[in-house]
Amino acid sequence: MDDRLSRIRFRSWRRGFREADLILGPFADTVGPTLSEDELIELERLLEESDHDLFAWIVGAAETPAAFDTAIMARLKTFRFAAHEARGDRGA
Repeated sequence: MDDRLSRIRFRSWRRGFREADLILGPFADTVGPTLSEDELIELERLLEESDHDLFAWIVGAAETPAAFDTAIMARLKTFRFAAHEARGDRGA
């Protein structure tokens, strides 16, 4: 599990699209260790998607396709919103 989570964290922080890194990296660091096996599978599946698509789904710039509108996507969206609220960011 530690190796798997390390790979997920690495992939989350090094997407090649900084905006996605700044959401996915902290999510993997903070929430990753608490995820169940099924949730890890869903997260790994999301990480296979295009950076720009994934980012757009998380921030609401594009509708999340039904196949990816999962509990993990909902947690990512909530995490992103909570992180921005905590920093005092608006609308990002």
